[in-house]
Amino acid sequence: MVAPVMAALSAASAVSETVEKLSPSALKKIKNTAQQFESVFLTNMLEEMFAGIQEQEGPLGTGAGPGQSAWRSMLTEEYANTIAKSGGVGVADHVQRELIALQERTR
Repeated sequence: MVAPVMAALSAASAVSETVEKLSPSALKKIKNTAQQFESVFLTNMLEEMFAGIQEQEGPLGTGAGPGQSAWRSMLTEEYANTIAKSGGVGVADHVQRELIALQERTR
């Protein structure tokens, strides 16, 4: 029981040391990549959630025409981008930590 906790603390310590060694531009690139990953994840999740909505329902209403599916796709992507930029659901934080840890392993 103690070994997993110690391993997690050791990994967290290595990540914080790596963060101090990385340049601000590298950290920004890692953060942006993690946020983009979360946005793609959220887009896929939201598309699945909205898949059951009939064409006449939802934010585009009735009579939207044949382009409704294209607009719905773009709207879903914008929802995901907005959620990710405003803090997301925590996926980006985990991805960011893993990317930083990966940097440590490659050094």
